[in-house]
Amino acid sequence: MKLYDLPASPNARRVRIFLAEKGLEIPMLPVNMMTGENQTEDYLKKNSLGRMPLLELDDGSYISESVAICRYFEEMQPSPALMGSGALESATIEMWQRRMEFEFILPIISIFRHTADMWKGRFVQIPQVAEQERISVMARMEWLDKELIGKQFIAGDNYTVADITAQCAFVMAKAALGIRIPEELENLSDWWARVSTRPTARA
Repeated sequence: MKLYDLPASPNARRVRIFLAEKGLEIPMLPVNMMTGENQTEDYLKKNSLGRMPLLELDDGSYISESVAICRYFEEMQPSPALMGSGALESATIEMWQRRMEFEFILPIISIFRHTADMWKGRFVQIPQVAEQERISVMARMEWLDKELIGKQFIAGDNYTVADITAQCAFVMAKAALGIRIPEELENLSDWWARVSTRPTARA
């Protein structure tokens, strides 16, 4: 078993943190997207979209998409439960996980694609799209700050994949875009302090 990784990717980081929380160590193979390593015939046979992360199993099968990979390991090693136990808890965590994807990871990736030098000439960059996404992300931070009133973590009392998803989004926002959580958003800032100091945060 091995994991094809893209170190700077928030989606790849999501899987690495998930594995670290599970206490699992999987051999990782970094893929160089800048040199087109992910677009080679060999890699595209493994994942026709040419994306990372990608999990290669011992039987020669492959699983792509970060949440699907996390689901595989959740089923293989249920403890600690990062995707919930029982119908209501699992659905609640999935609801929040999806919200963190739609409201944070996707727009933050969009800002990066529309502004970063690495995408020039490879992607039609529209500065106005990046600016609108930036406004949306800041507004959603205010929304999440209110949703965190009285809660330790995004989906409730326990750290889950929803926290990991948001955590990876905010890491990219800060490191690649200079977007930080405003100090006046105390609930969100406190949440960030809790998750960013976990031993697994640098996975």
